Amino acid sequence: MTHPSDCPSIHVPTADASHWPELPRSRRAIVVVDVVESVRLMQADEADVINRWRHVVNEVRHQLVPAHGGRLVKSLGDGLLLEFEAVPAAVSAALALQACTGAVNLAHPPQSWLRLRVGVHVGLVVSDDLDIYGQDVNITQRLMTLAQPDEVVVSAAVVDQLVPGLDAEVEDLGMCHFKHLSHPLHAYRLRRANDGPLPTVTSGGAGESLLPRIAVVPFASQAVSELQAAIGDAIADGVIARLSASGRMRVISRLSTSVMRARAKSVSEIGKLLDAAYVLSGSYELIGSHLELRAELADARSEEVVWIESLGCELAELLRPDSALADKLASLAADAMAAGELRRVRALPMPSLEGFSLLLGAVTLMHRTARQDFDRAGELLEYLIERYPRAPEPRAWMAEWYVLRVSRGVVQDIGEEAARALDHTRRALDASPDCSMALAAEGFVHCHMRRDLDLADERLNQALQLNPSDALAWLFRCAVQSFRGAGEQAVAAGEHAVALSPLDPMRHYYDALASTAALCAGQLSRSIELASRSLRVNRHHLPTLRTLAIAQAEQGDLDAARETVRRVLEIEPGFTIKRYLERGPRGGEGPRLRYARALQEAGVPAN
Repeated sequence: MTHPSDCPSIHVPTADASHWPELPRSRRAIVVVDVVESVRLMQADEADVINRWRHVVNEVRHQLVPAHGGRLVKSLGDGLLLEFEAVPAAVSAALALQACTGAVNLAHPPQSWLRLRVGVHVGLVVSDDLDIYGQDVNITQRLMTLAQPDEVVVSAAVVDQLVPGLDAEVEDLGMCHFKHLSHPLHAYRLRRANDGPLPTVTSGGAGESLLPRIAVVPFASQAVSELQAAIGDAIADGVIARLSASGRMRVISRLSTSVMRARAKSVSEIGKLLDAAYVLSGSYELIGSHLELRAELADARSEEVVWIESLGCELAELLRPDSALADKLASLAADAMAAGELRRVRALPMPSLEGFSLLLGAVTLMHRTARQDFDRAGELLEYLIERYPRAPEPRAWMAEWYVLRVSRGVVQDIGEEAARALDHTRRALDASPDCSMALAAEGFVHCHMRRDLDLADERLNQALQLNPSDALAWLFRCAVQSFRGAGEQAVAAGEHAVALSPLDPMRHYYDALASTAALCAGQLSRSIELASRSLRVNRHHLPTLRTLAIAQAEQGDLDAARETVRRVLEIEPGFTIKRYLERGPRGGEGPRLRYARALQEAGVPAN
């Protein structure tokens, strides 16, 4: 193949070239393709070779290039010049080119086969409708001359943007000298990665994790520039930081997810490569200083898109550490993931579900009002304990499940239920003595079932000494301080719990306990706001309805309080002031008497 840059210049009378507008340079991945021994093949049967080559060019033009987002710059009779915006796409196309000759060679002996050699390089070029120009085009052509039949040779600049084993297998050819180039080039030979099972990047932990794994792929843009790539990375980084802070999922590092940028990988392939159950990706467009983006969360196991959202903000807002856009993206994705796992738990038999699906489904269902949901949560936790007898998390949640049975008023013998709950926390601590969550759950049991606030405080302090960032321990401390009547401390503990787990799938539960803390502190409007927000998600939650009724009554809105009490009595017809006072823990009598007066004023019967 003879490239136009090697041809002698031909003078064509034109207008003065100095008057031509200067075209901008842009970074492109360049692919040069040549038919091996084209002269010999043409001499043997020119018509047949031309016919076969036209078939190859047609396939490249209409199938391969569009599929990889490239452009066929020109066909040169026995070669091709292509350009692509991204290196991985160019390499994928270059490797696929070798398969384009398969069909046209079937009826011919090996000595008559069309065989290709390909060079790939990336650099700054000048492009117009007819051609691409620049030194890097010449370098690509030189690299192509190193390739043997059916081979692809690339530069070091290309290899720097590849993941060996994912994009291709790489063989180092060392520093190579070329005619007309003053310095040697570091060249590499590529071949298609093995077609066997995709490699898996594992977390290195032993056994199955009980936390779902999510991969956030840098968002893509049609525009190609360093600024545009940085914006896509910034979106991903903000979401990754917030999802990681939740502690409720494992988030794949962007060092791993960034290799998926501009690669034509399906959601299931990305999930297998990164060992992720969910993939969050999207695209964006920068219009002046305004950013418009579209995000989607897909289940990598089924390739089902479970959530799509369109959002917008000013570019400056995205770059803020407290970006509201990143907060909203992360929050919506976390909610969609929880909803997705809940659907799986409802639809599939337990043996077919992953451990994290069972746990997330159980935690979600145990805070639902419907009796069948609550009972299903207990079944899921029991099954998890059987499957993972040494895992502390299912046992810790099982202890809380027993606590919530008390809140629902369905327990006849609280002492017996408390013993079962504490048996689970003790077994969890036997298996993992440093499990702060098990200690926090034990503190919750002592608060609500043993009615011992001092022992509850002791266990929560132990949990927070082990892990000062345990959101549940802070949340349960919020509840204990509320029972004690320490409103300001309760509010502070609740706010800290939310800050540590801002995307918790149990956010409505956090809001419920924070509402009680605000009530204790006399922040009645805030209490009503938090209770109402919690009830929008879990509208029949009895403790939250009681808190709302008390706050409404103390604020003087007796009509609203009586309507809320009516809802309470519909759910629990036997609820009375006497029963309410009997449930309270020792040391919390003062606040409870205050609340009882408000409830009675709102219409709760005395006995």
